[in-house]
Amino acid sequence: MDELTKLIARARDGDRGAAEALFHAVYDDLRRIAGRQGAAQHGEGHGRTSLVHEAYFRLARPESLNVNDRQHFFAVAARAMRQIAVDRARERLAAKRGGDSPITTLGAVDAVLPDDSRLGTLIDLHEAMGALEAADVRLARLVELRVFSGLLLEEAGDLLGLSRATLKRDWRKARAFLHARLDDRGANHVVDA
Repeated sequence: MDELTKLIARARDGDRGAAEALFHAVYDDLRRIAGRQGAAQHGEGHGRTSLVHEAYFRLARPESLNVNDRQHFFAVAARAMRQIAVDRARERLAAKRGGDSPITTLGAVDAVLPDDSRLGTLIDLHEAMGALEAADVRLARLVELRVFSGLLLEEAGDLLGLSRATLKRDWRKARAFLHARLDDRGANHVVDA
């Protein structure tokens, strides 16, 4: 059992020292993932930091830390970052339609979203991801790691434990599935990487 997996287990059992050590152990990886999502491209270093803290905050409470190992942790982190991005896109679209309720935002989430013109595409992608997950969970996890965590194909494959051939085949299938769904909606493609 690797050190990160041991820290996860101890943190899940309520060990605050292990939870702090876990945060320090994954912090650089989470910042790298957040940076790939676009925070660094917008010159918002604080945005990347905020995204990391928000994603970790969602994951690290003992009652929420239901992950088994490093692979599972980063898959759940990818999902948290996806949810943050989609929530922010929905807030922005609601505001554009005249929503007048005060909205509290995180600077990091702004950095995750490319611009207002792609908010609908992000929501369309999120909905297409739900359909993909219903059809094939592994393919959905691969897309989540690639698109929402910004991992390279090989990095995502390593986390999922996929051979190079399976990884490439799964990536082609996932992209084809999502392109078909997004084409039906007339959405722009965001899974071309």
